[in-house]
Amino acid sequence: MQIKGYHTKQKNIIIEMLKNNKNRHLTADEMLKILDELNSPVSKATLYRFLDVLVSTGDLRKYITLDGEKACYQYVDEDECHMHYHLKCIECGTLIHMDCKHIDEIRSHVLKEHKFNVDPCRIVLYGTCSKCMEVQNEKNS
Repeated sequence: MQIKGYHTKQKNIIIEMLKNNKNRHLTADEMLKILDELNSPVSKATLYRFLDVLVSTGDLRKYITLDGEKACYQYVDEDECHMHYHLKCIECGTLIHMDCKHIDEIRSHVLKEHKFNVDPCRIVLYGTCSKCMEVQNEKNS
């Protein structure tokens, strides 16, 4: 992550925490908890301001949760992170990365026929993951 501008110790701590959790989608509250556990507390206001900066520079992706109240963030690692879609379980909250040629075809159709370019990084399909479906099936049996 090549963040432009002035770097404070707290910003560097936040960047390192994001790099160390690059395979997770975290809410700001989860980030604050991680930072606190690392004995590197950062104020909530500082974290939110810096998250906004990172989102605006494209270094972080922001996803709004189903309830519309919380957001989760994904670190963008240029070497590893590519365009993909997400499946979000409404039961347990798991966020799953998905590559799918069929959704690519829908995106192409929307662009060609409706002149609208859909951002694949912001596509989130909500439903129930296989683990939660198993639990539901066991309860119904």
